[in-house]
Amino acid sequence: MTLGRIYLVAVTLAFLSSRALAEKPTGHPNILWLTSEDHGPQMGCYGDRYASTPNVDRLAAKGMIYTHVWSNAPVCAPARTTLISGMYAPSTGGEHMRSLVPYPRGMKMFPQILREAGYYCTNNAKEDYNLAKPGKVWDASNAKAHWKNRQPNQPFFAVFNSVKSHESKLRVRPHRAIHDPARVPIPSYHPDTPEVRQDWAQYYDTVTEADADAGARLKELEQAGLAEDTIVFYFADHGSGMPRSKRSPCNSGLHVPLVVHFPRKWRALAPREYKEGGKCDRLVSFVDFAPTVLSLAGIKPPGWMQGHAFLGEFATPEPPYLFGFRGRMDERYDLIRSVTDGRYVYVRNYLPHLIYGQHVEYMFQTPTTRVWKHLHDQGKLTAAQEIFWNRKPPEELYDLQSDPDEVKNLAHSPMHQEIMKRMRQAQQGWARSIRDVGFLPEGERFTRAPGESPYDLGHNEKKYPFDRIFAMAEYASILDPKATDTLKKGLTDDESAVRYWAALGLLMRGAKGYMAGSEALHQALQDRSPYVRIVAAQALGQFGSADDQKVALRTLLPLCDMVKNDVFVAVAALNALDALGDRVKPSKEAIKALPTKGKLPDPRYSPYVPRLLQDLRTQGE
Repeated sequence: MTLGRIYLVAVTLAFLSSRALAEKPTGHPNILWLTSEDHGPQMGCYGDRYASTPNVDRLAAKGMIYTHVWSNAPVCAPARTTLISGMYAPSTGGEHMRSLVPYPRGMKMFPQILREAGYYCTNNAKEDYNLAKPGKVWDASNAKAHWKNRQPNQPFFAVFNSVKSHESKLRVRPHRAIHDPARVPIPSYHPDTPEVRQDWAQYYDTVTEADADAGARLKELEQAGLAEDTIVFYFADHGSGMPRSKRSPCNSGLHVPLVVHFPRKWRALAPREYKEGGKCDRLVSFVDFAPTVLSLAGIKPPGWMQGHAFLGEFATPEPPYLFGFRGRMDERYDLIRSVTDGRYVYVRNYLPHLIYGQHVEYMFQTPTTRVWKHLHDQGKLTAAQEIFWNRKPPEELYDLQSDPDEVKNLAHSPMHQEIMKRMRQAQQGWARSIRDVGFLPEGERFTRAPGESPYDLGHNEKKYPFDRIFAMAEYASILDPKATDTLKKGLTDDESAVRYWAALGLLMRGAKGYMAGSEALHQALQDRSPYVRIVAAQALGQFGSADDQKVALRTLLPLCDMVKNDVFVAVAALNALDALGDRVKPSKEAIKALPTKGKLPDPRYSPYVPRLLQDLRTQGE
């Protein structure tokens, strides 16, 4: 054979090979999710030299990693709620940790759509959704769920979740050490103490253990002869379980690893930039995963899904931003929204009078949290370490290139005002587009439209006049001193949520807000809404006279009774009571007599009143 013919044959074979790769084969790919809990991109494939993650590193070497992936929520239940629905949890009302609300009318969880298309769908084993399941979602969802139980030749979608890296594992003692605490990298927001080093090293140990679980599943797939038929995802459900990562809607709490591997058979479904051992800088978040899996299965995602498919037949252009959120964290309320464009992170604190380090009982079980708080109380922290324990500013802006730890707030930097304006508009536009129901007191999601989902409530203008409520929340929380008259006027509005935010606005301004709105706050003690009364009473109790403090206690204590009210009113009232500090001492006996059980829409809400009562009963000890 001449050289010319050899060259022609080689070119022809190369062409046919590339064409075969470009053409989608018949049938449907298997899709495997390997997930783990509470860890960020502290992995070897992401350049972390301290980490030991050989199995996921090998998967990344033959697949591709995504560098900008957010979990949307910095804690498991709302993050998983966003995953399973393809909708942002503040849109569905499922952003609180933990909660349970009805599913939007006429919509489905994405495995239901896969099952209708012939897929065998299994989940092994954690669900933890804040949305009630709209019928049968999985073919099997338990510790025995497995793809091997499907019908012959049936395509599968399977999830295997490792709990090895969960926050709770950080504090297990004794512990078999893998990483040396003396060598562990410590972020600038944490104090460098033996306890912190031990927790960070143990965190890396747990990530190694989760990596081993992933390796076992990948080996099982290979031994079953299914590797060439299966698209594999590896990701974690939110950032590290360390405090200021977990529960923080900054990059430290939302940034997760994502590795995707396409076998050659299904390479046509990969994005153009896919290459073995490659990296992709596309912005991706959990709300995108449901439409992406449907796209890989050849199913056009339904229009009500709010995410963007980033793989498969129905992949869409890259979105310009990712969005994050924080709602109630167990027994403590908060309302934070965040945005990133990949470089900058904008944080909007709608309750800036609350600190990041609120006393969430579960978080305080981690030794780092306790020693960090102790050093704060002693005045021994650096400026970067103090941020967690101080009042939040209304707005934050961080440059991840120069400040990966997110401790240098650029919100007031003259050089960054155009960026601030752009990111602020993105956040406000997103809240409007999804009709964020987080601006309602949690209990009103049930009382405004009994039996209806918060999503459907949120899209009913008569029941949820979003623009009016959102405008007052903006006035209240941006802390403009010129807004006081608007807030006082807001306390006379016919919409209770507007009055609620007006009262909050005066409370957020501290003693000055109380003085400016004292008369209106006293009148608000008679408001029809218990949530308005609670905020007004807290303002009187914190900043008023001795007589005002007595009035505040008389108002709040009956509202703390979850038998006479409900769990949402009781949790709100107990948080207000807790904010009064030593001023609650005259009511110690009354607090001891408060019930720990009462009206619950679901058992998921049961721990919160007992935890708050325990904090109040031990306050000052």
